[in-house]
Amino acid sequence: MNTDNINEITLEEAMRFAGSNVDAVVIADGRNDTYRTLIKRGVFETFLEKDGSYHDLIEKLWYHLNNSSDSVIEGYRVFIPTAGKFVGKYSKRINISVDNVTHIVQMTVYPMKSEEVYLIILDELDGSQYIDETLTTKKVDTIQDTYLFSMYVDLVKDTTNSISITEISDEVMNQQLKYSDWRLMIVNMIWPEDQDIFLERTDPEYLKKNLSVGRTSSYDCLMMNLEGKYIWVKLIFRRAETANPDDFRFVFMVQDIHESAEKLMTTLKTYEDLALKDPLTGIYNHRQIESEMENTINGIRKDGGSAAMMILDIDFFKRVNDLYGHSAGDATLVHFAQVIDGFVAGMKAVAGRWGGEEFVVVLYNADADKAVSIAEALRERVAAENFDKIGNITCSIGVTTISADDSISSAFDRMDKAVYEAKSSGRNCVKAVFR
Repeated sequence: MNTDNINEITLEEAMRFAGSNVDAVVIADGRNDTYRTLIKRGVFETFLEKDGSYHDLIEKLWYHLNNSSDSVIEGYRVFIPTAGKFVGKYSKRINISVDNVTHIVQMTVYPMKSEEVYLIILDELDGSQYIDETLTTKKVDTIQDTYLFSMYVDLVKDTTNSISITEISDEVMNQQLKYSDWRLMIVNMIWPEDQDIFLERTDPEYLKKNLSVGRTSSYDCLMMNLEGKYIWVKLIFRRAETANPDDFRFVFMVQDIHESAEKLMTTLKTYEDLALKDPLTGIYNHRQIESEMENTINGIRKDGGSAAMMILDIDFFKRVNDLYGHSAGDATLVHFAQVIDGFVAGMKAVAGRWGGEEFVVVLYNADADKAVSIAEALRERVAAENFDKIGNITCSIGVTTISADDSISSAFDRMDKAVYEAKSSGRNCVKAVFR
């Protein structure tokens, strides 16, 4: 072809030139989920099959993590059929990975006369031409990389468009998808306990009623990302500012807040521990173990069942402080609490420090015989333990059961009376006082 004078180049010559230089030409049939490759050169010689599944092709072309060949998890592949539908000419730059090498590809789709039949042209681009663009994109990503997903929603028309999934591509994706369909498909990616609130907050009638023009609504939940991991995200809806009050158009975004949420959870757990835990021993403090006692009584009143509790008093603890010092006494209290907490760890029970050298254990679903048996085994466990510096110690234990007509005071009085009897009987024993 003579290119010295463009006026002499014919359409036939131009078409032959295009056919000789384009990297890949594919005919696809979305209705029957098939495709056939007419031309494949370069990287597409290994990337494309002679024929195959159209949905598999769509997945290979863009339903993988950005700049990677790693496919998205099964749950998100439900969107592939809608990504393969085109209502007009469509062009998009995509990244494909072959042998762990990323290739920049321009994809152009021409819908043919038959419904869901497409001519797809693929051309690998020279990556060196896009170095500046890539660097610019990365700079923008440092600001916006927390936004995993966004789309534009028209509730009146029940449509979505301008869908962007940053884990897959930096560009807007093609999706012929109704908002009502998207909502019922994506709910499966929400943490089960958060699914009800997701359906409530994304319901069209809820959005119409609760978001006036220009207002934003958001809430946090756990959502599965494309790799199959649940992460904390912020779901954001903003109603677009339009002159027509009957327009219900929204921008929807998913923001990755996992790192900050994890830090917040850690901070909250720290403050929770300060409120609930004894600062010396690390087990429940007086207030919390008293709450457990009250909750147990209320539970029996409501649902029936049985429960018991015991108080443990370290024998001759004053001698430990007098002979070894208060630091050794504190270490003994910590060690003693660890023994109790470890002993009841596999049971339906909780332990706490009542005060000084007294500790309380609440036993759920335990009758009198079981409670006494557990108390005796715990007494033996303490006696067998070697405590640093001071060697062996013993404890006296008082046991009682809890009934529906108990109060904390009445139940504690019986338990306190039982431990007094244990101390009066020579210590290092278990006594029980029931009704």
